[in-house]
This record gives sequence, C-alpha cells and structure tokens, in this order.
Amino acid sequence: MDTKLKGDIAEQAVILHALKQGWNVLKPLGDRLPYDMVFDIDGKFIKIQVKGAWFDESRQNYVADNRRTKTNRRVMLREKYHETDFDFAIIYLDKIQVFYILPIHVFISYSSEIHFVESEKRQRKPKSAEYREAWHLLKSAIQ
Repeated sequence: MDTKLKGDIAEQAVILHALKQGWNVLKPLGDRLPYDMVFDIDGKFIKIQVKGAWFDESRQNYVADNRRTKTNRRVMLREKYHETDFDFAIIYLDKIQVFYILPIHVFISYSSEIHFVESEKRQRKPKSAEYREAWHLLKSAIQ
C-alpha cells in the first residue's frame, strides 16, 4: 500500500469519526493548502491536517512525519508547518484504529517525526500519550 493510499484511508477514518460526532466536514479542492479539511463544530471552523502513522518494527512504535511534503515529477521537498497553517493535526494509527489529536503548536514542536508508543511496558508514558483520542480538545477550542 503506497503512502497516498494510506493518507486517503486516514482522512476517511477522520471524516467518519467527525460525522458520527454530528460535525460538518468541509474538504478543500486540490492538494495545495496546508490543511486537509475543516470541521464545522457548532458554527465554528477548525482547520485539520491529517497524517497516517506507520509501524516501525525496529522501534516497536508508530511514527508520523510532521513535515509538509511537496512533490513534483522528480523531487520530494519537505518543509516545516507554521503555526498559522492549521489548528489541529489528527494522526491515525490504521493498524489499531487509534487517533491522536494534537494542537498545532504541539505538532510542530517535534523535530521531524512523532513517535506514538502503544505498548504498556514502558515505565513512563511519552508526552504524546495525553493526545490519544483527545477529541475533547476540538470542542474546547471553539468555546
């Protein structure tokens, strides 16, 4: 499965979850904006960037890139997102159907990758753990 298909699956999973919450979902035309969709929650708009995470066998955790990827025919360019690009990043772990909801300032604070540890064998939880299934952050952002 290629990365574009994985991204499409992640986006559809996020849309399905939002619709089940009774939220409206707006999708921009094309791929040129720094966000993938907008949630309309109680008349307030929240820009969302969706990322699909992959499982890193060697580290035994999930990984998502937190950079914007632009491609042309021969070159793949990566650049950092800016605080004004979107409001929340939602990372989807397809293999176990788990979402992480990170405010933009948290998402861009990582260097280039974010690691999500789903194992209970660690002595302390990583800082990303507080954003696991943190859908309430979206509701609190509009209040």
